[in-house]
Amino acid sequence: MKYRTMRFIGGEENVSLLGLGCMRFPLNEDGTIDEAQAEAMIGRALNAGINYIDTAYPYHKGESEPFLGRALKKYPRTSFYLATKLPVWLVNSVEDAERLFKEQLSRLQTKYIDYYLLHALDAGRWEKLVKEGIIEWAEAKKASGKIRHLGFSFHDTYPVFREILTYRQWDFCQIQYNYINLTHQAGTEGLKYAASKGLGVVIMEPLLGGKLANLAPHVAEAFPEGKSHVEYALDFLWDKPEVSLLLSGMTEPEQVEANLEYA
Repeated sequence: MKYRTMRFIGGEENVSLLGLGCMRFPLNEDGTIDEAQAEAMIGRALNAGINYIDTAYPYHKGESEPFLGRALKKYPRTSFYLATKLPVWLVNSVEDAERLFKEQLSRLQTKYIDYYLLHALDAGRWEKLVKEGIIEWAEAKKASGKIRHLGFSFHDTYPVFREILTYRQWDFCQIQYNYINLTHQAGTEGLKYAASKGLGVVIMEPLLGGKLANLAPHVAEAFPEGKSHVEYALDFLWDKPEVSLLLSGMTEPEQVEANLEYA
């Protein structure tokens, strides 16, 4: 596994180029997480050097965080970085944020979150968070040590991204980006601007929900032989020094093995 350095005010951390996204675990027939298979995939990922695990309050209908809390208890807490997100659409007050954060700590069976994000920000959600004092609440949580690094994930236009990014000194951000989405949402311009401000940048949707892994024949013909379409898509991101790491939501053990080889 290769690593890159995320730098923050007062320190830095080495994160694996490949992060484990926890919204696409294998499922049982009834739609619940296949915990035995998912635990095996987590173990393989951690043992191979992945050290960044990303989940969120709503993933797997709310079951991703509790499952991870159980699955990660067998590993030293300092052997991985845990990222999760405040479901800002459920937050209308500081009291809401406090209640949800305490619930997340309980579900994840942890005393602190390494990388905490304000989830899926857009202009409307951002305006509400500022108005309700949620940014100051999150900063207080960071000062207390309950949150180690504070960031946000984003789904809106570049001007909104720039407005949020310049509001305060964030530690990192998470954006949707791949070789199709060069000008979509934050885009290449947002990636470069965030990096120029010293932020770590985490990439989600590197395969556009799997679409870049299963190309139409006339599109696939444009790629030279030698690599899989997945590897081309991931290399496109890893070749950019502004990218700190990318997240892959892996559903099958074979996907874990392939992505570990590429990383």
